[in-house]
Amino acid sequence: MPKPYRWFAPLPFRTQVQLLVGALVAATLLVQGAYLNHRQSQIISEQIGLRALGVARTVAQMPALVAAFDSPDPAALIQPLAERIRLETGARYVVVGDHRGIRLAHPLPERLGLPMVGGDNDRALLGGESYISEAEGSLGEAIRGKAPVRDTDGNIIGIVSVGFMLEKVDLDIDNHLALGWSLIGLMVLLGLAGAWWLAQHLKRVILGLEPHEIARLVMEKDAILQSIHEGIVAVNREGQITLLNQAARRFLDLPPQVAAVGRPVQELVPNSRMREVLSSGERQFDQEMWVGNHPVVVNRVPIIHEGRVEGAVATFRSRQEIRELSLALNAVNRDRDTLRVQAHEFSNKLYTISGLLQLNKPQQALALINQETAREQARLATVLEQIADPLVGGILLGKLADAEQQGVQLDIVEHSALHTPLSPGGQQALLSVLGNLLNNAVDAALHSREGNPRVRLFFTDLGEQLLFEVEDNGPGVEPALLEQIFQDGFTTKAGQHRGIGLALVRQLCLEHGGDVSLEDGDLGGACFIVTLAKASVTARREE
Repeated sequence: MPKPYRWFAPLPFRTQVQLLVGALVAATLLVQGAYLNHRQSQIISEQIGLRALGVARTVAQMPALVAAFDSPDPAALIQPLAERIRLETGARYVVVGDHRGIRLAHPLPERLGLPMVGGDNDRALLGGESYISEAEGSLGEAIRGKAPVRDTDGNIIGIVSVGFMLEKVDLDIDNHLALGWSLIGLMVLLGLAGAWWLAQHLKRVILGLEPHEIARLVMEKDAILQSIHEGIVAVNREGQITLLNQAARRFLDLPPQVAAVGRPVQELVPNSRMREVLSSGERQFDQEMWVGNHPVVVNRVPIIHEGRVEGAVATFRSRQEIRELSLALNAVNRDRDTLRVQAHEFSNKLYTISGLLQLNKPQQALALINQETAREQARLATVLEQIADPLVGGILLGKLADAEQQGVQLDIVEHSALHTPLSPGGQQALLSVLGNLLNNAVDAALHSREGNPRVRLFFTDLGEQLLFEVEDNGPGVEPALLEQIFQDGFTTKAGQHRGIGLALVRQLCLEHGGDVSLEDGDLGGACFIVTLAKASVTARREE
């Protein structure tokens, strides 16, 4: 299903970093500032309460105040004393009451003799406690410190209440917190500036790419490295593997479940010589070595950043595949030379025909033309009659010409027939099977003891299988080697990197429901018999 249309464009990475980091810094500072300011306001309130309580206790223990309670008019002595203390301490009020809570001192003289307001005097008058309370009195809501007044015998004879108005306390707290909030605001601005700088720096580090572009590049790089036919091993400057693609795993015969990243390269490739590249920083090209059981050609290149070796990369490809490609190229060159020789011979025949015509002997020229034409047409007609598939017919015509050029007589048995329509996979299988068997037969026939090299080919598609017989008059195969000739890498020919053709033939036969076997041929050499299931190579017809 197609993805729904997005009505908004995604924000650039730099903007995302700025918003994210800036929001985190601002949120952190604001939360921390709010907590600290709240705690500071609590401390200020507590300190003011302790201050009020301290003043109340001090006033309650003054001898002059205690003695004034025994006078005929306590208020006349206590009121001036309380007012002097209020002015000196900066309290909003210093109220003194008797044991019934009747005011003996108050900032407003007209309220003397009236009961104290707030309803929070019992703890002092009845329990004898000194404490801090927050209540609304006659002058408004205040933080109050209360302490009992005791006579010389310890009896409670009155109460002292010292208050600081909450409105004034809140104003003092706001004045103290203003500076804190200013500093927090400045820190938020600095945090936003840092977020902007960090976003700019990250953008430069990642080469101006967006995260989705980086992810796409990483996935593309991984897909490319894993699909490359060459093996790739990358290490860091400590010699630990950072990359090992699938081709390298195949070379090392390393199962997919075995982890390789992070392991020292010497554990998996003891003779890799990557340490030399890391220490010297020099490149090494086209070095031959063995990786596991495979001969390879290796290139090693250091990874240098700012003049320092940060790692190394080794790429290796199969030496056997390179040589097989070289052999295939040599075969192409040989075919080219064969065609050049044929063209040369054809030119000679054309010159002969031209000479006969110049000598006014048209009958002889015509006879020569008919002779060459009849031979080629007979060969072409034989192939066309016996083989329906053009690709198979083409390779047989080519092999006939190649065998003739090498002096080998290649015969197709008269009653051979292959009229089954082939699928593309069946065509490729037959081309490979016939090509390898005929090449081996021609090479073997060239070593015939009779001196008349011959190869004979028979094929039929009767029944449920395709049957091919390739026979030569070469020296044959020794009985002791019958179990080995179809093994990969085994060969009786001189030279290296052979022993692939027969193993490939057997593999293709098994993949297509058939098999290959070896018998003694009527010509005195080897006779290879190949069977392929007709159903596996036949083209399916549309219903």
